[in-house]
Amino acid sequence: MKNVFSLIFMVIFLAAIAKADDPNGPELTFEKERHDYGTMYVDSMPDTKVDVKFTNTGNEPMIISRVRACCGTRVTEWPEEPIAPGEEGVIKVEFRLAPRPQRISRSVTVNYNHPERPTMVYRIVGRIEQRD
Repeated sequence: MKNVFSLIFMVIFLAAIAKADDPNGPELTFEKERHDYGTMYVDSMPDTKVDVKFTNTGNEPMIISRVRACCGTRVTEWPEEPIAPGEEGVIKVEFRLAPRPQRISRSVTVNYNHPERPTMVYRIVGRIEQRD
């Protein structure tokens, strides 16, 4: 009898693990984990327009309801139509950088119809230094 309960518990446990691995719903996957400018210099400032590319790697259409950006960063465009599984999309971002030494740390927050994690954050990082 003890072995039967152990077997039933094992089957339920394995079924739960298999279900957890099965993606259900839309899944936003960024092309790159983040946009890293690395170290740049004041006399060669970069273009401050970034295209954040992503794919719906889930199994249902993705609907982006809101995209927000932090301090001095502006989201100029994002897909407003549903994105089918396997399709790609782009979020266009612009921001300002003062020509002085500083750390770049910006974030873009995307809200979409994922059943458990409806928010994803994309980071833009780097450092601007003065040449010696």
